Amino acid sequence: MEFIKDNLTWFGLALLSGGMFVWQSWQARGGRAGVSPMQATLLINREDAVVVDVREQGEYTGGHIPNSRHIPLSQLDKRLGELEKFKERSLIVSCASGNRSSSACGKLRRAGFAKVFNLTGGVSAWDQAGLPVTKK
Repeated sequence: MEFIKDNLTWFGLALLSGGMFVWQSWQARGGRAGVSPMQATLLINREDAVVVDVREQGEYTGGHIPNSRHIPLSQLDKRLGELEKFKERSLIVSCASGNRSSSACGKLRRAGFAKVFNLTGGVSAWDQAGLPVTKK
């Protein structure tokens, strides 16, 4: 106890970093693994990953990742059949910032999709990374 009292700051930092490590490990095991825009491009190019955009129609038409499939989160349960043929491929789920796509990742996992990744920061992060966005 004396050691902890004398080194309270260091003990707190060690506890915090350990907690962050456990949190990230828990998220990855739960299917909510996040990928950066650069990691996503590697998955797309090397593994032919499919991008699923779960934003609403107005957001999607304002600009989206090229070749992404648009299925709004509100319609995901009804439209899961459209993704069945991609069950064995990696799916990268995107939204505006990464929050809705996290929820969609959970739904896809429960539906039996094995390789589901949340685009960290969403389409905003993709655009900020200088990667292509299209309105077509």
